[in-house]
Amino acid sequence: MSSTVPQPLISLAILASGSGSNAAAIVEYFKGHKFCRIEGIWTNSSKAGVLSRNLSVPVHVFTPGLDDAMVLQDWKRREVQAIACAGYLKRVPADWIQAFEKRIWNVHPALLPKFGGAGMYGLHIHRAVIQAGEALSGLSIHEVTAEYDEGALCFQCALPVASTDDPESLQARILRMEHWAFPRVLEALLLDKNLPDPSACPK
Repeated sequence: MSSTVPQPLISLAILASGSGSNAAAIVEYFKGHKFCRIEGIWTNSSKAGVLSRNLSVPVHVFTPGLDDAMVLQDWKRREVQAIACAGYLKRVPADWIQAFEKRIWNVHPALLPKFGGAGMYGLHIHRAVIQAGEALSGLSIHEVTAEYDEGALCFQCALPVASTDDPESLQARILRMEHWAFPRVLEALLLDKNLPDPSACPK
């Protein structure tokens, strides 16, 4: 009589710098998941909003550069297998990229390769999109490499830029899409499943 060997849990760490809304969406989505668990959230800022969210996973504060090796060793000790950058604004160290080759993913609130690179984050992106007269914006989920926003694209979802949009309203609309898409894309990438249908993204 054969028995099915249970699949081991895949451990995911989250990097965040700001309010933590994407981190919270990921934690909520994977709560009680059969095959994936969130090991914790690591933030580079002691003032990050994610620290006050009272999430169901631990949040760790570290100093980029000074603590890079310690964080990497901590992830190895915890057997972390992949990293999600959820509003993480610092450059990811080369040692981390090497240790998690093609297993670090970032969500970017624009349709890459447009409006990516150093300085393109938050309202700066949405302001640039509107000033350029773009008809579409949206989100991109990509592998993290040594250069900002230049890794291979995994998923994109677009929405029309409304004539009434300002940077704040466009940001809010795309953020809703991020909260829906990023956890589902992570799940598909981690478990080698089909990616979600971009048309299902809330607009």
